[in-house]
Amino acid sequence: MAELHWHASTSAGSADGTAAVGQGAWHLAVELPAGTLQNAAATLPWSMTEEEKIFMNGYQTWTECPELGKWNRQRGTDQIPRFLREKYAFDRYGDYHFVRYGKKKGQSHGFSYCYFRRGEHYRLAASLNETPGYTIFYYDAKAQTLRIERDCAGVHHEGGKFAAFDLFFAEGSEDEVFDAWFAALGCRPRQTKKLAGYSSWYNRYQNIDESSILEDLQGCRTLFRQGDLFQIDDGWEPKVGDWLNADPTKFPQGLRPIADAAHGDGFLAGLWLAPFVCEKESALYREHPDWLLQVNGQPWCCGCNWSGFYALDIDNPAVQDYLQTVFDRVLNEWGFDLVKLDFLYGAAPFGNEHESRAARTQRAMAWLRTLCGDKLILGCGVPVMPAFGVADYCRIGCDVGLDWDDVWYMRLFHRERVSTKQSIGNTIFRRQLNGRAYGSDPDVFFLREENCKLTPQQKQQLATVNALFSGIMLTSDMPSRYTPEMRQQYAALRDIADHAENVRVEADAGICIKYTLHGSEKQILL
Repeated sequence: MAELHWHASTSAGSADGTAAVGQGAWHLAVELPAGTLQNAAATLPWSMTEEEKIFMNGYQTWTECPELGKWNRQRGTDQIPRFLREKYAFDRYGDYHFVRYGKKKGQSHGFSYCYFRRGEHYRLAASLNETPGYTIFYYDAKAQTLRIERDCAGVHHEGGKFAAFDLFFAEGSEDEVFDAWFAALGCRPRQTKKLAGYSSWYNRYQNIDESSILEDLQGCRTLFRQGDLFQIDDGWEPKVGDWLNADPTKFPQGLRPIADAAHGDGFLAGLWLAPFVCEKESALYREHPDWLLQVNGQPWCCGCNWSGFYALDIDNPAVQDYLQTVFDRVLNEWGFDLVKLDFLYGAAPFGNEHESRAARTQRAMAWLRTLCGDKLILGCGVPVMPAFGVADYCRIGCDVGLDWDDVWYMRLFHRERVSTKQSIGNTIFRRQLNGRAYGSDPDVFFLREENCKLTPQQKQQLATVNALFSGIMLTSDMPSRYTPEMRQQYAALRDIADHAENVRVEADAGICIKYTLHGSEKQILL
């Protein structure tokens, strides 16, 4: 047992106290006067040995979150010159605009859960309810404290009980602590079937059209199995936000014939959308400025992708009607079976007087679930816990790149940047979510030689990690151009995905992944 010190306040008053916490679920409802919530925070004594590792879950799916040593610290965006931060909105991709980053060694923070690991022994601290606000964990190695805050400031409290904290603590093996947490959450994945297939993005990017997509579909016929996924990514739409029709110059027949062709080959048909944002050059942005989310009287820019992109106000009835029409068209009229929904953090960059940032995100995810019905959702760019049990599949890392770790100056930017190295790290260190929260999406792998700067060893590492820890395993190659050797490599990866057993990770000195395949012990070193 440990003694926790807590404090909570509204604009009209505050309360504080101490409480004993131990293993299992722990709840604290605080009596507070009516007013605007200011904070809810608690501090636990929490020592950490020199050899112990700490994992702090990042804000959203792209956020880099490796295991850290005791005296490591996270880097925010302060190192980016202010004019670049403002011009390209680098601080809008993660939590930088609302969370303070520690300035000293040994200071780190994370959302919804964290763990401390010594060998195979885990100490887990996690949230059981994010509706009142995200649970943010801060660790300070020098002070030997774990500070826990509720991201609730600015929400009106009517007076009476406020759910300051709903926490879960566990010690034991990896499976013991995570199984216990998800049992306490009552959370089960919507899908247990592993999904494999193709994505158009990482070879063609936005340079797709009817001819190129059908070429890749033709190649998939000779490589994939019945029930695999054929997914069209970004580039089919005229502009991001304009979803009701495909770009007529690229897809003069529309997208229904392509979905039908995929179905005729026995594949699921998937389509990429970013439903909660629109780019500045879109017709939506130009014709419906009142649909944009306003913060301090200005539309909220979410980042610099495309022509710059902005959040939609999900509470605007016109936005709701529009997205209802979009999903009805994509899923019912065009016949797609899966939607990859991207940049979902745009639903709730802020809370409001009625609900927290987390509650707004949860509401947005539940709405997407309603819009999609029984069709499959692949979530991306979304805060991690609000997608639990809602998305069928979900990204757990950043985009991979065509090289290992991008050019040197990109490494100076935010934690959500494109990086194959970082993507692999997140796949490994968020592996516990796969099969518990949803089917994890580690992004794509490559076997091709053209248009790819990864070494053969790096491609093999990426592909094997994806096969071992994924709920959805996609390639972005052109299968029609696979050599017999590449086809053998692909078959071997599917064999790993289907039959690998006893998968375990050793990460005390480098990363070594061990597994059993058809009775033989295998390992991969990173």
